[in-house]
Amino acid sequence: MVNAILAAILSFFIPGLGQAVAGDIKKGIIFFVVALIIGAIAGLIFNNWIVWIISIIYGLYAAYDAYQMTQ
Repeated sequence: MVNAILAAILSFFIPGLGQAVAGDIKKGIIFFVVALIIGAIAGLIFNNWIVWIISIIYGLYAAYDAYQMTQ
């Protein structure tokens, strides 16, 4: 079993990595692909600081999900 805090930290910096380390590879890939899509769309539409805020919010959600998976 993976440490919940480690999974959350990994998933905050690279969305999906914490899910993959926790054992759900498919969910990890989905989180990572969604992060790429959100980043690309937000980068085309919004200014840099809004993209940064969106990335932080999605990273927090991914970290929370990874933490909950390991509990």
